[in-house]
Amino acid sequence: MRAIRNVFFLMIAAMFVIPVFAQEEEGTHVVQSGENLFRIALRYGVDMAELAQVNNITDTSQIYAGQVLIIPGLESVDTGDDIANPLVAAAPVIHVVQRGEYLGQIATLYGVSVEEILAANNITNPNTIYPGQELQIWTSDISVAVPDETTTVVEEPAAVVPTAAPVQEQVIHIVAPGEYLSLIARNYGVSWTAIAEANNIVNPNDIEAGTALVIPGADPSLGQASIVESTRSIAANIPDPGAHWGVGREIVVDLSTQMTYAYENGNLVFSALVSTGLPATPTVQGEYSIWHRTPAQTMSGPGYYLPNVQWVMYFYQGYGFHGTYWHNNFGNPMSHGCVNMTNADAEWLYNFASLGTNVWVQY
Repeated sequence: MRAIRNVFFLMIAAMFVIPVFAQEEEGTHVVQSGENLFRIALRYGVDMAELAQVNNITDTSQIYAGQVLIIPGLESVDTGDDIANPLVAAAPVIHVVQRGEYLGQIATLYGVSVEEILAANNITNPNTIYPGQELQIWTSDISVAVPDETTTVVEEPAAVVPTAAPVQEQVIHIVAPGEYLSLIARNYGVSWTAIAEANNIVNPNDIEAGTALVIPGADPSLGQASIVESTRSIAANIPDPGAHWGVGREIVVDLSTQMTYAYENGNLVFSALVSTGLPATPTVQGEYSIWHRTPAQTMSGPGYYLPNVQWVMYFYQGYGFHGTYWHNNFGNPMSHGCVNMTNADAEWLYNFASLGTNVWVQY
């Protein structure tokens, strides 16, 4: 009888010991508001099914904020200058569904599975896609997702990079709300007729926000300079929400207006138009602080490789502020969760903040 009792107590003890060992061997992730299992798996580069299995999750759509997930194969958070983290990329490829297309055909086009497209776009019925619908495609094919080290919005991938010119000579402009062809042409120092011809535009007065335009013969530095001034002009016309703490230096990110503000002792000293997380990969909300800074780093992960990303400051895990050279669609959500800024704005914020600077993210 004593032997049986001893075995029973050993079994009870094992039930508490085994999970402790498992957590020591594997890293963990605390689920944030708005996250889903697909996004978490993508961030850490693990298979979603494996992540669900390790954590005994039977319904992959049912996870909750505050839940602690074991990440298989993750030993610690990498704080080096080269962080392979999909969270910090600019954006997925956006595929606009054409008439007659179906998910299997789209998945084959980008080299991904139908299930990945469904999960990334929160689609439950694969038969309910419609012409004109925008789908986020997290592709592992860098040549599709990031041509010329630049993620662009793509309707028809073959049309974005014409064969008439080498890829490295292409400049891609993402049309922002309120922009028109002659304004874009003036920013890049080219004629609007050249842009219209390069992109097969019949009606120059009919271009939609989010459209990717090839800018033939453009000088990227001139276009970027104009865009920086444009974002500053827009930012100046948006009322600031006010400091959150009112003491010392702090940074406030307002997701509803896509704006970032810097305050010192409650006084506004800087504001910038930014791009935060897309609906499937939202930026976290709440109180944080700068925990890691680096003037430049390579950011890489499934579907992209971005060398020399400048003025990087992380405020929560892989979420951070950084310069962005692969899109200029500031004022619209574009990222995997980070706060995309022009290089000039990111540099200003980098020089303003230090380790420990408070960050408040609100909607």
